[in-house]
Amino acid sequence: MKIYQRFFKRPMDIVLSGAALVVLSPIMVTVAILVRTKLGSPILFKQARPGLNEGIFYMYKFRTMTDEKDSNGTLLPDDIRLTKFGKLLRSTSLDELPGLLNIIKGDMSVIGPRPLLVQYLPLSYISSKSSFR
Repeated sequence: MKIYQRFFKRPMDIVLSGAALVVLSPIMVTVAILVRTKLGSPILFKQARPGLNEGIFYMYKFRTMTDEKDSNGTLLPDDIRLTKFGKLLRSTSLDELPGLLNIIKGDMSVIGPRPLLVQYLPLSYISSKSSFR
């Protein structure tokens, strides 16, 4: 780990995300109660994402969609499962607040690229390799 990362970036991530958690905790509790009331359990949605050195971690968000399935047991398309409440959470980015826990854990950073979906990882690797020519 570079000196900048060890003595500045990581401590700042902890301080900033910790302060944000304290300040935003009433909003997070309110959103969690509303998600539980409107969508049921679980409150949080977790998704595998590639992190540092392509290690996989689980990124947390508030749920914005139902788990509705068709007669074959296959999940319905996202646009059908997205609720009005979920659209509001996404448009205000309130669904992203649990990501502060990922920052505290060290999975993500306040400043840095947004983690891609795992299925895009091979494409990202190919793209980055071609940019070094």
